[in-house]
Amino acid sequence: MSEQNKVTMRHGIEEVWNRGNYAVADEIIASDFIAHTPHANDDIHGPEGVKQFISGLRSGFPDLKFTIEDQIAEDDRVVARWQAQGTHEGNFQGVPATGKRVNVPGITINRFADGKVVEGWMSLDQLGLMQQLGVLPGTPSSD
Repeated sequence: MSEQNKVTMRHGIEEVWNRGNYAVADEIIASDFIAHTPHANDDIHGPEGVKQFISGLRSGFPDLKFTIEDQIAEDDRVVARWQAQGTHEGNFQGVPATGKRVNVPGITINRFADGKVVEGWMSLDQLGLMQQLGVLPGTPSSD
């Protein structure tokens, strides 16, 4: 089952996150799904919550692309270490478009039941993202 869960997670990242194919969210995310992430104002609930969250990201970064660098599965959980890349072409968290290209690392852990994602945790380098956008001092972005 762990291998199938890895396939499902990879499919979700490729279709929902990268392509904006939100119909896949309904197929792979349980109706009672909950995501815990410090990057949202509140937990994300169900497929609709996931669609809204990703839609917000994609409105700020229309060319958003996640690349899975590692996947580890054990029992009912899958961990993915990824890189997200995109160009800041729209409003994101109150920051108007800068036209800057960003590259942000992150980790997602998903828990599965009956072939669907029922719970998730996501962490990304929010500080690095804001530095690359020029919102916070630090390492300048590479335009």
